[in-house]
Amino acid sequence: MSQSPWRLLTLNCHEAWVHQLHALPCQLDIIDGLPGRYTPQWDSRIRPLPANARLLTLQQALTEGRAYHCIIAHSMTDLLDVKSLPWPRILVLHNTLEGRLQGQEQSSAEQVRAVLRQYVRLTGTHVIAVTAMKGRSWGFTKDIVACGVDVAAYPAWSGELACGIRVANQIHPKRTLLNWQFHEEAFADLPVRLVGHNPEFPGVAPADNWDHLKSLLQSHRFYIHTADQQQEDGYNMAVLEAMAAGLPVLGNRHHSSPIIDGVSGYLSDDPQELAQRARELLADRELALRMGAAARRTVQEKFSLQRFATRLQQAINSARGNKGRASTS
Repeated sequence: MSQSPWRLLTLNCHEAWVHQLHALPCQLDIIDGLPGRYTPQWDSRIRPLPANARLLTLQQALTEGRAYHCIIAHSMTDLLDVKSLPWPRILVLHNTLEGRLQGQEQSSAEQVRAVLRQYVRLTGTHVIAVTAMKGRSWGFTKDIVACGVDVAAYPAWSGELACGIRVANQIHPKRTLLNWQFHEEAFADLPVRLVGHNPEFPGVAPADNWDHLKSLLQSHRFYIHTADQQQEDGYNMAVLEAMAAGLPVLGNRHHSSPIIDGVSGYLSDDPQELAQRARELLADRELALRMGAAARRTVQEKFSLQRFATRLQQAINSARGNKGRASTS
């Protein structure tokens, strides 16, 4: 008799990240309808609900009595919401602490780190980070589980539109984190399409769904990502998607960027220089094609969905081992 697949429990916070869990041999319960999000339920414009998943409320998760192989949380609030459940748990660090505490004193950051360290020790929570930079920010560097992208899920790049594209949500409160002033200086006079939930920008809207987003990436000439060196990485999930779709990426120089300047995109801290590089790509589709192909190979080699699934399964095994060693002091 074949063994039943794992059942994992997670909380809906990052649809694109959670959607990756379809690559694991598991059944997936996703707690939905949580407060503090710009959409009250799973946002199907970002990703469809995984085929192996069902949505449920927090109350259902707490009272149905299901056994879970592991719980995957995305914040301290998540951990507190499910604290009564006895199952092994993982905390995923999606952001830098500096980005979360913009403008606050460094002492506040140290206090937050200390509280988190104590809580995960007492509860046996295993902590992973989506990038090395984010792990260092919080003081958890041992387990980095990078996001994964299936390049086969993206249609072949066409690039017929001489226009750049960027995907970003809620830009206004993230202007410093996203180095938005640099973005504006470099691309103000160039055709660029902005996609995402940004009510402060007239005419800007999210993609209708994942297929629509793929078609937008397929047809545009290059992708843009800018980020503050201290608060955010030189890439995110949207950048990896754009690379998988065959787009070269333009942005400021960043120690964690997967882009090789002049090979898979262009990086510069001079907005005028970056604008000139963008004009070259707008004028030369074949150049964009070659650079985008290099970007796509980078994703295949370093950010495969299978690598993500393998690393996360290893992290789940660590979480299950930690649970028996949780401190009771």
